[in-house]
Amino acid sequence: MSVRDVAQKTEQKMKKTIEAFQHEIASIRTGKATTALLDRVKVEAYGQQMPLKQVGNVGVLDVHTLMVQVWDKSMVSATEKAIRDANLGLNPSADGQNIRVSIPPLTEERRKEFVKLTRKFGEDSKISLRNLRRDMIHEIEKLEKDKAISEDDKNRGKKEADELLHKSEKQLTEIMSAKEKEIMEV
Repeated sequence: MSVRDVAQKTEQKMKKTIEAFQHEIASIRTGKATTALLDRVKVEAYGQQMPLKQVGNVGVLDVHTLMVQVWDKSMVSATEKAIRDANLGLNPSADGQNIRVSIPPLTEERRKEFVKLTRKFGEDSKISLRNLRRDMIHEIEKLEKDKAISEDDKNRGKKEADELLHKSEKQLTEIMSAKEKEIMEV
């Protein structure tokens, strides 16, 4: 194994960490309707918990309204209850086989809470990135100890680990700033 292999493996893990962060913050409300808000909702269907996407289509009707088209008429009330009980602060209303979900505007206090939550997720992700950098450096040092690479290669590898970390942290910070701006937008 070379420094290049270790760096590529670490870079892939860092990209996955950033993707996980993006997925995590996608479900944070911003006052605008987005289908990602309902990604975590599980519906009691046919004796088991199923993701909402497997019970019906979720779409955006307008800026402040989501529409859920439930495929099975008998699942409408269970789906409505699941959305209400998902602790998202949403109040769905059934209309035949469709469920309208109005997204109420956020209060200033609630917006600040969501910004704090976004920052918390961001800090957790940055910690993960730093841990990946540390692991990369340990692997490179082990390679040098096993005489698989030279000391110069080790030093280049450490520098590359730092560069990967800075690049990934910068990308994460940009995503976090964009989400905070979106949350605070009235």
